This record gives sequence, structure tokens and C-alpha cells, in this order.
Amino acid sequence: MAGDPYAALGVSRSASADEIKKAYRRIAKTDHPDLNQDPAAAKRFAAASAAYDLLKDADQRRRFDAGEINAQGQEQAPRWQGRPGAGGNPFGDAPGHGGDPDLSDVFADLFGQRASPRGGGGFGGFGGFGGFGGGRASDMRGQDLRLALQVDFLTAVRGGRNRITLPQGGTLEVTIPKGVRDGQVIRLRGKGEPGIGRGEPGDAYLEVRVAEHPQFTRDGDDIHLILPISLDEAVLGGKVAAPTIDGPVNLTIPRGATSGQRLRLRGRGVNGGDQHVELRIAMPAKVDAKLAAFFEEWRRENAYDPRRGMSEAS
Repeated sequence: MAGDPYAALGVSRSASADEIKKAYRRIAKTDHPDLNQDPAAAKRFAAASAAYDLLKDADQRRRFDAGEINAQGQEQAPRWQGRPGAGGNPFGDAPGHGGDPDLSDVFADLFGQRASPRGGGGFGGFGGFGGFGGGRASDMRGQDLRLALQVDFLTAVRGGRNRITLPQGGTLEVTIPKGVRDGQVIRLRGKGEPGIGRGEPGDAYLEVRVAEHPQFTRDGDDIHLILPISLDEAVLGGKVAAPTIDGPVNLTIPRGATSGQRLRLRGRGVNGGDQHVELRIAMPAKVDAKLAAFFEEWRRENAYDPRRGMSEAS
């Protein structure tokens, strides 16, 4: 029945007082406004709070079950009836939960301190939300989870698997799609919080954070690499091993290569992109006398000015 306080808590009419309290605490864990900003969650929490406020009192519960009072605690018709379309709390202006030691114990576990009233009806001033609405309140979809997923660079571009630890405990094996980008969100259906009753579990949303790589950088589907070459390789050219995201390949260095020169490896990027290799001449750790003498003689006969044509500073 719409507006049934037992349904709002997801318990049967034969539930014990302890079962009712546990059900309310379970809802508070997922739907309390300080934990969940979804307006629908706030309404569910307000409805559960009002229901618990009615049913926690043994005498009120007995009179409600007997049809002597309605959900607002008022003497009315022998059968409890909701008020479709009525504003405010479906159970009337229930007393604030902050002054209730029993409810304070419930929230102490959730927030690390005893609950305190923040205004009129209900805990945290949320007693004024609307009624239960239609459907079975005992069948509630589980909450979605939003988590950060740290992925190393090569796993992101190649694809792979990663294991994460869930907030509620346990681990989850995640398939990383090939070419996933930094900031991309992966949705895992049904991997969020479990539902209540016959409610479906929520989803898990993983925001990917790709770690930097010491050699590669990414621009769209292209990969960029700075490749050091020796002085003799720059002068004479030749083939050298160049790292790629799929392993090293032979790269032809043209004769007379210079620092800053770019070469392209087609199809060696992400999902068919290219890899761009920027050459950078690396001098030997030590210039010995023989090398110095060679270049002194070479410079006397072949000197050139690589800065010719550059504008002078004013």
C-alpha cells in the first residue's frame, strides 16, 4: 500500500523492533542527505525517518496495527490511509530525531558523533519532504558508486585488467578497454551498492586517471617520443632501435640528422594512430683529444654558421 511505513523501511508487519531499527539504519547509510545529494534519496530517507518515528514506539505501533490511529498518530478511520498529493511529511510533523537517544545511536555509527537536531522535523531538518510516492518502498535500487581508477600509461593504451578495492569491502576485477583516455568514465552495470528487497543493484562509475610515462606522451591517438642519437649516428645515419607502445622497432636515421628533426612511424600509435619520434643528438660523456683534434681540423675546412639569418636582439 502506498504510504505504508513498513514498506518505507522494507520490513514485514511481523518484523521485530530490532529488525525495524536495522532497516532504518541501512537506509540512513545510503540515503542520508549528508551522504547522498540525490533529491530522490532525501525523500526516501525522510519517509523512512517518519516511518521509524512511528513504529519505534511499541504502543503507537500496536495502535497503528489495530487501526486505532493513522500514520500521523491521529484518531481516525480504523484503516490507515495515506494522503495522496498532500505536502509535507506523510506521517505528519514527527518530533525531531536529534532528541531521541535511540536514533542518536543509529547516526553515531554513521557520522562518528551523536546526531543533533538541525531545525524542525526530522534529523538534519529533512522531515518536511513529501510522501512515499508509488511503488513498493521495500524494493529500492542500490546506490551508484563513483570511484577513481589509477591506470598506468601502457595499460591505458594497450588495454588490460586492473583490480580495485571497493569502499564497502571486497575487490573487483576491471577490464580496461584499449585506448582509454585520462578522465574517461567506465560504467560497470550492477557493480554498485546492493538494492533493498527486489531492487536492482546500483552501477559503479570509474573515472580513469592515467599515470605519466617516462618516455611516451599522448596526443589523441598519436604517441610522441624523444629519441637520443649519438653524434656518429647523426652524421652517418643508420638504423637504431626505437621504443614504441608495442615494443621496439628499427628506425632509419637519415644521414646528417639534427636535433629536433621528427620522424613518423605509421600505425604505431593508439588504435591506428602514429608515433612521432623527435631526434635529439646526445654528445659523448667525454670529448677526448682525438675527437677534439678531428673537429678542429674539420672546422678549419668546413666551418658553417647554423644561426645565420636569425634576427639580432635589439
